[in-house]
Amino acid sequence: MTASHSHDSGASLNGVITAAFGRHYEVDLAGHHAASASDPAQPRLKCYPRGKKSVFACGDEVEVSPTGGGQGVINRLHPRRNLLWRSDAFREKLIAANLTQVVVVVATEPGFSDLLISRCIAAAESQQISTLIVLNKADLRDQLPAARRILAPFEKLDFRIVELSAREGAGPLRPFLAGERSILVGQSGMGKSTLTNALIPEARAATREISEALNSGKHTTTFARLYALDGGWLIDSPGLQAFGLAHLTADELAASFVEFAPHLGKCRFRDCLHESEPGCALRAAIAAGTIDARRFEHFRVIREEITHAKRQTQGW
Repeated sequence: MTASHSHDSGASLNGVITAAFGRHYEVDLAGHHAASASDPAQPRLKCYPRGKKSVFACGDEVEVSPTGGGQGVINRLHPRRNLLWRSDAFREKLIAANLTQVVVVVATEPGFSDLLISRCIAAAESQQISTLIVLNKADLRDQLPAARRILAPFEKLDFRIVELSAREGAGPLRPFLAGERSILVGQSGMGKSTLTNALIPEARAATREISEALNSGKHTTTFARLYALDGGWLIDSPGLQAFGLAHLTADELAASFVEFAPHLGKCRFRDCLHESEPGCALRAAIAAGTIDARRFEHFRVIREEITHAKRQTQGW
């Protein structure tokens, strides 16, 4: 059903969630996906879910009923192609749905976490979403070699890496976004909002100077927002300081580390924990240099968190 129907008729309409904040959602009914917040021809409703549960994410396709005054209720969630989310023992945070690409934004300054990159990749791989890494502030030449060294293990695995300076424009990134349903993720202060503004000038996403004392950015984006872009869409999301993967099993986590694939199932013992067991195929691959030791350490850290979270959930 299209948005040409009366918005106050109470009829059911299909739309896409273009912003999610708490139990409030902005739903675009026309399929234009919030190209401009100031466009009055853009039919959008502020919607609330029926009942107490709030289980929707930016990018979700939903069925809504207008209730008048530019508001409505969400009746139904259409099936998702995938869902990017994070979790610990006690909480789950839905990030975005129906993606084709996760764009992990890092920068030459402030310092970035390669462990967080591995977490984002694992979350994406577990949902069959591709990953692109953006190294922002590449104009800061003195810091560039150190940043490239940290990213080298990911480049070796054929993850695409785009270097740019968002303040000078997003030209190098734009071809990678055409026709894709992408989300920008990363720590605060990496320049996601500056990048969004460079790609979509009307977004006017708030940007602030980095807090040098904390060596991390101040949170500028407090909720995810979806924008139309080049035949697809782009979601700008709040800065991540944590990305728990408690919803994955140990096997799912191992499968999300793409370089493990040729070696999984080849250990001497079926229940191998890849610690100090004899005949461990992953350990042999590390010794041979086909698995990066740092990436394996990421796997171990995340697996330990998952194990700990499951124990907490079960009350151990």
